[in-house]
Amino acid sequence: MLGVEGDASSGMKFEVHTTSHRGWTPEELAERAMEKFIAVSDTADPLLKSQALAFRENVKSLFVFYMKEAIRSDRTTVSAKLNQQGHAELAGIINKL
Repeated sequence: MLGVEGDASSGMKFEVHTTSHRGWTPEELAERAMEKFIAVSDTADPLLKSQALAFRENVKSLFVFYMKEAIRSDRTTVSAKLNQQGHAELAGIINKL
């Protein structure tokens, strides 16, 4: 994964994240979500900061778990549809992913 930050001439901040020859992993997507979902200031009280970071990691773990569940569920649905249409071999390949 590659990430780039910058400023456009209009003063708007932007970020670009890319992958090479693959999609995003649940872990990468969860990290990106956490960047938007839970921000922790560098100047926060150390005790509060450690609690916030621990909470962030717990939430991130939940995001990863449920994204993986969604992926499995979608593959099950796609596989079932392929089987219904007579593409058992292709359905088997999807199930092995």
